[in-house]
Amino acid sequence: MFADYHVHTYYSDDSTYPMEDVVKDAIGMGMEEICFTDHVDYGIKVDWDWGQEIKYRNGDPFANVDYPRYMAEIAQMKTTYGDKIRIRTGLEFGMQMHTIPLYEKLFSRYPFDFIILSVHQVEDKEFWTQDFQRGRTQQEYNERYYEEMLNLVKSYKNYSVLGHMDLIARYDNAGVYPFEKIHPVVEKILKTVIADGKGIELNTSSHRYGLKDSQPCMEILKLYRDLGGRILTIGSDSHAPSHLGAYIREDSLVLKELGFRYFCTYENMEPVFHAL
Repeated sequence: MFADYHVHTYYSDDSTYPMEDVVKDAIGMGMEEICFTDHVDYGIKVDWDWGQEIKYRNGDPFANVDYPRYMAEIAQMKTTYGDKIRIRTGLEFGMQMHTIPLYEKLFSRYPFDFIILSVHQVEDKEFWTQDFQRGRTQQEYNERYYEEMLNLVKSYKNYSVLGHMDLIARYDNAGVYPFEKIHPVVEKILKTVIADGKGIELNTSSHRYGLKDSQPCMEILKLYRDLGGRILTIGSDSHAPSHLGAYIREDSLVLKELGFRYFCTYENMEPVFHAL
């Protein structure tokens, strides 16, 4: 079973990849299922259809998904290509505690198959720009990041998996933060995820970002396994043709070597298990 469960298109502000091209490329590489998970980041971006002024960054609109167009095009892709590939409807929620009401409202508006809960910014400060890390020690920004994630999984339940759980490591200019220092809070997060019947994602973009470890790291994957975690999705976090499907087969073998037996796809927010 070859599926990619973290895929961005030109509905995300950081991609120009047309949705139909994604579908055609996925079919061309023999993919059996794909889930679109374009970005929603309340707190730093506004919605197209709520009558708010759209900001621009680097000449491109800095906004969330245009939901009516997004849903309509996914429906069209299913009609046109549904006999060649299964297409699922998802979004990536870049959540913060103070934005939960907006996500609750969005989730109630449309039928979804799959939702990634990610933490892309805290206190409306992004990681990749170093705005969040600036003025904090490595210990302070790591602890604050995982604190926000723990509060989110305790408070918000309309999601499927945690995306790239240790994302802060990708943008940590101070180097690798010792896992033993975050182990207690990560364990609390994972226990909550498991108790709620949710899962975590193995994000294969660690390869293209040149990370020395997987994302999440091996320690998190092993801890999730040891705590009894079973729900795992695998996604490329693709934003361009060269990203789509990349390293999914290789990282599936990594999961199998760690002792996991299954990975999941989703339908109507319910996991479907497939042998690795």
